[in-house]
Amino acid sequence: MCNFIGRKRELEAMNAFYNRPGFQMTILYGRRRVGKSTLLQRFAEGKKTIYYTAVRSSSQRNLELLGNRVMEVLAPDLRGLAFRSYEQLFSFVGARCREERIVFIIDEFPYMAETDKSLLSVMQKYIDMEWLHGNMYLFLCGSSVSFMEDEVLSEKSPLYGRRTSQIALKPFDFLEAAQFVPHYTAEEKAITYGVTGGIAKYLSLFDENKSLDENLQELFFSNYGYMYEEPINILTQEFRSISSYSAIIEAVAAGRTKLNEIADLTKLETSAVSHAVANLVNTGILKKDYAITDEGNKRKVKYSLADHMFRFWYQFVAPHIDIIDMGAGHLHYERVVKPRISGYMGEVFEDMCRYYTLLLGVRGKLPCLVTTTGKWWGTNPSKKEETDIDVVGLDLVSKEAVLGECKFRNEVLDKKVFEQLKDRHGLIDHRYRVVKYLLFSKSGFSDWILEQQEKEDILVIDLEEMYRAVDTPHA
Repeated sequence: MCNFIGRKRELEAMNAFYNRPGFQMTILYGRRRVGKSTLLQRFAEGKKTIYYTAVRSSSQRNLELLGNRVMEVLAPDLRGLAFRSYEQLFSFVGARCREERIVFIIDEFPYMAETDKSLLSVMQKYIDMEWLHGNMYLFLCGSSVSFMEDEVLSEKSPLYGRRTSQIALKPFDFLEAAQFVPHYTAEEKAITYGVTGGIAKYLSLFDENKSLDENLQELFFSNYGYMYEEPINILTQEFRSISSYSAIIEAVAAGRTKLNEIADLTKLETSAVSHAVANLVNTGILKKDYAITDEGNKRKVKYSLADHMFRFWYQFVAPHIDIIDMGAGHLHYERVVKPRISGYMGEVFEDMCRYYTLLLGVRGKLPCLVTTTGKWWGTNPSKKEETDIDVVGLDLVSKEAVLGECKFRNEVLDKKVFEQLKDRHGLIDHRYRVVKYLLFSKSGFSDWILEQQEKEDILVIDLEEMYRAVDTPHA
């Protein structure tokens, strides 16, 4: 799909900085395939731009390739002349930026900086001594989130304090993701989001002229499909030895959410698991979850897959590589995967509902201004059993809350589900007063629920209604 979708706020911010006089510097980073390069290319349209994507090679090779690009843009008549150092190159670019507005983009910047430890300091020197007096708009872009945060943005970085803006590019939300498959049903749009995690590259691979089943079979369940080895490709790019990382992800995908549980299943030392998990969190593959309103309780810390694509792949592709390699992936999909997709989507649907609750809050559709959402889990003392609340939305100022339950099932949501939710209202922090119950359902609601909405302070939201919220602030 070649149409440019979303990123309206990011483009508006980038163009606003472009239109300001003087030196500007934006640090753009985010996980691989999220759409950073596409965004930069879109922004650069119609602007005089030096765009260079660094390569995994020597410092000298990157200097040579970057120099070639600089000469192509700024002095095409002199192509073939080489820069002997980054200092020489930066001085040349800086001189030209005094005459006109030039966008200078270095994509995959960590590849350059990791092979030349002096590069950040050299860049700092030229920003301070020359570029600040010109009209350059500098972009440093990278997929290594930890490098960009620790080496470029942190206080220890030579570039600290030089940036004028930063953009941590996130995956598309479920509403934006739906724009890639506009003719799908609401359920099909949700599943498309659920297996891609809102990653731009993966969404662009869906052929809207093919059914959801056809797209999933071709992308995931064929050994020539793009997604067939994608998680392994990403891990190989991020880490030197991937076996332990893959085992940890597989354990989390199987429901092991605590460090000791992961260590038990993988047979790895807890210290090794802790180190690897921290790296996976930094890369955005895993996330550290806290029970909302109980964030200080260290016993209530869980790890889950932040990246839905990884969870889908490790649940349905990784254990069945042999049958896919035999060319029978379509049978595996029809008989094993398709019947279980609704169950898989439960966790994805909860994430969608928490986002939608925030959307309702900022649009004034709730009795309180919900500014944060999360999930609560723990023990119900009255029943002496473990339980959870799918959606908790908090107004931190008025100390009011909304509670929600989410069901991605073929059956309508009925009275029993609501009564179970209502029974849990006393479990979150007692300082918050519950002012509304939100019921989210893929398949609608029973007559009792619809009749009792006003009396019981219930707000019902089905999947179709969630996808009608197309005027999202991020669209």
